[in-house]
Amino acid sequence: MSQHHGITGVVLAGGKASRMGGKDKGLQVLNGIPLWQHVANTLIPQTDSLVISANRSLEIYQQSGFPVIQDSLRDYPGPLAGMLAVFQQVDSEWFLFCPCDTPFVPDSLCDRFWDAKGNSSAVWAHDGERDHPTVALLNRSLLPKLEDYLAAGERRVMVFLRQSDGHAVDFSDMKPAFINVNTSEELQNMQEKR
Repeated sequence: MSQHHGITGVVLAGGKASRMGGKDKGLQVLNGIPLWQHVANTLIPQTDSLVISANRSLEIYQQSGFPVIQDSLRDYPGPLAGMLAVFQQVDSEWFLFCPCDTPFVPDSLCDRFWDAKGNSSAVWAHDGERDHPTVALLNRSLLPKLEDYLAAGERRVMVFLRQSDGHAVDFSDMKPAFINVNTSEELQNMQEKR
């Protein structure tokens, strides 16, 4: 049972996965489980509900029983388009976003974001070296701002979050949790190590 009411977990699986040879990244298997499922299994205990943001392989994602939200904008304009569609179609106050290619995100993700957000509508993970803007807790009040930002042709997640007066949350003590899988080779290396 989640201690934070009104938070929907979102697995972002809507990208083109160009570095993965165009294969649907979320469906690539790590240790016998699809990448998206690793993320979902971590988010489910931390949130009240879960949805999947996807634009391909819809039937496969729908078999999971979770709602599948497609981008409302065409031509894969990036993670913000997935976030926008979720804001538009899911009635929730807060959204915990996580890309499908980060299979090791921590069990304490939501708690740490919640405790550190203060009055911010947006917080994201920082692993001590770099920002992870698509691992983020966002409030639905950002919807009009996000619509305007995308309508202006902007696509950069980090710029949007900073313009929304968001701030990073320090996860430097668990940096390996934010390793992401971009290529088939990286996926193979993870299979061997874990």
